[in-house]
Amino acid sequence: MKTSLVTGGCGFIGSHIVDKLVQLGHKVVVVDDLSAQENERFYYNDQATYYEKDISKDDCGSVFNGADYVFHLAARSRIQPTIGSPNECFEVNLVGTQRVLEWSRMNSVKRLIYSGTSSLYGHQNTIPFQPNMPSDCLNPYSMSKWMGEQVCKLYSQLYDQNSTILRYFNVYGPREPLKGKYAPVIGLFKRQVREGGPATIVGDGEQRRDFTHVLDVVSANICAMNLDEKNRFGIYNIGTGVNFSINEIADLIGGKKSYVPERKAEVRETLADISLTKRDLGWEPKIKLEDSIMDY
Repeated sequence: MKTSLVTGGCGFIGSHIVDKLVQLGHKVVVVDDLSAQENERFYYNDQATYYEKDISKDDCGSVFNGADYVFHLAARSRIQPTIGSPNECFEVNLVGTQRVLEWSRMNSVKRLIYSGTSSLYGHQNTIPFQPNMPSDCLNPYSMSKWMGEQVCKLYSQLYDQNSTILRYFNVYGPREPLKGKYAPVIGLFKRQVREGGPATIVGDGEQRRDFTHVLDVVSANICAMNLDEKNRFGIYNIGTGVNFSINEIADLIGGKKSYVPERKAEVRETLADISLTKRDLGWEPKIKLEDSIMDY
């Protein structure tokens, strides 16, 4: 039986990965400090084993013992809150990642799959974004996640620790965070409309995003886990290659709209080039936003 460890496995994306790994017959271990303030609740699978630990502060080394694969999702994961609180962001996303890599190395983990972000492409890169483009980090979140990628690369080069970076593009779907004004836009709009209010659109609403269903993200993680040992390190976009304006998202959900001022440190448009992902991982998205946005 294979053993997989998931950091951040009680959250939105992590809990779906846990469920899939259990379904595949893995022994699943989860490390999560249950601190994500944007989560209305945390999710558990009764066939997994859970440890409430902070990867940036607690000793988790023994938990990694026997793990074949590590799916690293634990992070401070919203852009705007990290602007006002950068210290914790770097502690968890950078120092925490290095510690996860070290525990993986010490326990001979076969591969670490790192949940990255498309926000590091920034303003200077033209769409569609390709994995070989330079980073253009606009906020502590994207900077800390990019630095985490660099530590993965270092561990691959120096210690032969196999790592795969998956850069997610605007993940949505069941269990998405709903709390607060910085919740992901689809969940936020659905909550606002359900409560009888308008969907609050930042700026003119013509900014565009590439939205990826969480179950497609899960399948990308499984494809990364199954990579050949010769693929020591790689960076892959996990998106759809199609984008939508925020106004279009509001129209798909329905209800009234209101507009609020633009926010700092956010890009105007994102769009993933997934040609490398298709070639190396054998992965492509199956779920279309327009068919699934109101299914949950």
